[in-house]
Amino acid sequence: MKDITTIKLRRETKKRLDNLKEHKRESYEEVLRKILYILNLFRKEPEKAGQMLRRLDVAVKRKGKGYTKEYPEVNKEEDSIK
Repeated sequence: MKDITTIKLRRETKKRLDNLKEHKRESYEEVLRKILYILNLFRKEPEKAGQMLRRLDVAVKRKGKGYTKEYPEVNKEEDSIK
């Protein structure tokens, strides 16, 4: 258990992580590692990262969570990337 820690998150952040779970029993560790993997992949292979994001989007929508609610801070970041 030495490799385990606790972090504090706002309820909104936890809810957003919950909405990114592909299945009910997926851990926050798995969700965060998936997000970080896609982020790092985006730097090297943006097209492949885009494919992974689309696949994740389909999986989450299929689950019925509807996480596609727009968040202003995300939209601002996307605008600055373009």
